[in-house]
Amino acid sequence: MQILRKKYGEFTDEQLMQYLSKGDKRAFDELYARYSRAMLIYFKRMLWNDQEKAEDFMHDLFAKIIKKPESFDRSRNFKTWFYSVANNMCKNEYKKQEVRKNTSYTLDTGYQIKDHQGNVEREVQESMFQQAFEEKLEELDEKHSEVFKLRHFDGLSIKEIAGMLGANEGTVKSRLFYATKYLASGLQEFNPILNR
Repeated sequence: MQILRKKYGEFTDEQLMQYLSKGDKRAFDELYARYSRAMLIYFKRMLWNDQEKAEDFMHDLFAKIIKKPESFDRSRNFKTWFYSVANNMCKNEYKKQEVRKNTSYTLDTGYQIKDHQGNVEREVQESMFQQAFEEKLEELDEKHSEVFKLRHFDGLSIKEIAGMLGANEGTVKSRLFYATKYLASGLQEFNPILNR
């Protein structure tokens, strides 16, 4: 008798959660493979660029779905629900640290200019752009910067962001448009078309 193996990579996230709720460890392994890296990056960005804290939070998040897979609302998209849980964990940490208003989100500033034949001028320009971009992003209020980051750093769709934040898609689009327009106008000096 030939046993057919389940191809976990072909299952949707929601199907994997159904298998996980029945105690299927391989379903968890597949979800972990799909989301662990993205969640580590998300937590690191949200938690003051603290690698150790990000790893702890990422493991805690996956521990939650192992311990209580039934907490997943089957009427929702898994990815949206998962990011909502992660977002709530961050909000709870902000409250615990009582520094929510002073939270600093930064991109990796470890950009190094290589000491070999290359376009040093271009590399300096890119470094200057990155610094200016980070500063402009910090100037945005939280609701606009959060939407921009979720869309462009985490790659979530408008629908997923709306579901995560409990806002309608029109509001998310409006915030994203405002943030993009603000950043573009503040970074015009780096636009090669305008600076010819």
